[in-house]
Amino acid sequence: MIKIPPYLKKGDCIGITCPAGYMVAEKAQTCISTLQSWGFDVMVGKTLGSKSKNYFSGTDEQRRDELQAMLDDENINAILCGRGGYGVGRIIDDLDFTKFKKNPKWIIGFSDITVLHAHLFKIVKTASLHAPMASAFNDLQNASLKQNKYIQSFYDAITGKKANYTCRPHSFNKNGTVTAQLAGGNLSLLAHLTGTPDDINTKGKILFIEDIGEQIYNVDRMLYQLKRSGKLQHLAGLIVGGFTDMEDTERPFGKKVYAVINDIVGQYGYPVCYNFPVSHQKENLALKIGIEYRLTITKNNTRLLEV
Repeated sequence: MIKIPPYLKKGDCIGITCPAGYMVAEKAQTCISTLQSWGFDVMVGKTLGSKSKNYFSGTDEQRRDELQAMLDDENINAILCGRGGYGVGRIIDDLDFTKFKKNPKWIIGFSDITVLHAHLFKIVKTASLHAPMASAFNDLQNASLKQNKYIQSFYDAITGKKANYTCRPHSFNKNGTVTAQLAGGNLSLLAHLTGTPDDINTKGKILFIEDIGEQIYNVDRMLYQLKRSGKLQHLAGLIVGGFTDMEDTERPFGKKVYAVINDIVGQYGYPVCYNFPVSHQKENLALKIGIEYRLTITKNNTRLLEV
């Protein structure tokens, strides 16, 4: 049974921390101001804009200790990760979720934060939010919240509004309707988690995947890793998000990335949709991992409805 953290209300506190890659503090200012304008208090961790001289937003110990403190702090009602990159896998085994289980809260982020989402889903058995992180709020500088449906989806998700998303059909879509728990995240991280304690059980789940900056052959390799480890055969459904900034080898792989994915999963009978707006780009709708959704794919559109 997955536990659902309390949804946020005005006056609640959101902690911002960077458990992975370095982030310049100025890039989070629009996010902080927006959260405050929504009526939330914001606690900013020292890892945001840290004085680290390398890739990470602090040492493993600094990132671990700050995240641990926010996990344990009963005055913090949600934790927003400033950015992803790489680094959560270095600290995940040293985190203690004992207090968190008694006082769960929404953990928010994507990309490298997939490691944290998988741990919460598999080990802690608590829902979490795959959603835009701090820098995405900079898109609001030239647009209102109502004009940015992706940041709007962030707000709706943390305040308890049920999602109802639609997107256009794609030629590779496989039609059908299914209701199941949602799981997934960044394909690279899901592949790297294979064989670890956080290796999620995808059987009977709606799996969603997205990625950025990969060689097309490597996407093929990662999907075969998931297939060979039994992660693709028994899904309830599959959502293929954005695969952006894909690269090809000097001698071309021979197919575009969606065709590569379709070659691998097309043999299965479950519904599959492509080009769903979950990605490393601004098209990144908030998705609650561990929550049940109804996925309906028809010739006219794809609908993902939180039930």
